[in-house]
Amino acid sequence: MLKEDKEYICVMRLHGDVSDERLEKVINLFKGPIFQRPPLRSAVKRTVRIRRIYDIKILEREGREVLLHVWCEAGTYMRKLCHDIGEILGVGAHMQELRRIRSGSLTEDEHLVTLHDVIDAYRFWIDNGLEDPLRRAIIPVEYTVQHIPKVVIRDTAVDAICHGAPLAVPGVLMVDSRIRKKDYVAIFTLKGELVAIGEAAMRSEQILASKRGIAVKPRFVVMEPGTYPPAWKREEN
Repeated sequence: MLKEDKEYICVMRLHGDVSDERLEKVINLFKGPIFQRPPLRSAVKRTVRIRRIYDIKILEREGREVLLHVWCEAGTYMRKLCHDIGEILGVGAHMQELRRIRSGSLTEDEHLVTLHDVIDAYRFWIDNGLEDPLRRAIIPVEYTVQHIPKVVIRDTAVDAICHGAPLAVPGVLMVDSRIRKKDYVAIFTLKGELVAIGEAAMRSEQILASKRGIAVKPRFVVMEPGTYPPAWKREEN
């Protein structure tokens, strides 16, 4: 999810007076690829990098406060974007408020719930056996990987993957056609359960044409070991 594109609603506070025409013109300069150095207080190394702004537009303006809608690549810092807009305008600016309204396939309108919603849904389930509110409040983990290529594996390969073993070609049943080497892929059971997220060691056509070799190297295991019976036995000392 961290690698997926994001959408934000942002309040930018200008430090000086700027005409609507000038503001619109400068903001449009930030559409497309931009250079960005993460701010001083950030979780990443402060090196200049390129991030893409897919769209940015003014929703409202009241004096020096500007309400922006921004659709951007993952890793884009909104407070740095506001600062840089202020620099180009020549008056300075800072981010005053921020709200993320979409992260990948998760949207504010469809998926946002409050902690009160979660607590109520849990109580309905415990007290009355009602599952529907809980199922609306808690999305299955499989939903978060619908945007990345998928590999479906044999039941006999599942437990080995859960223990961190690489996925060998004989364990693969189906594979998406768009997988490239080093792509992140979602490893699924035949029942549609997410086992792990891994890095492809082969392209789709190589996996389909090969009889042996490592197809995917697991990076994040999701399913608990023991969910499926092991197809191999450990030697007893």
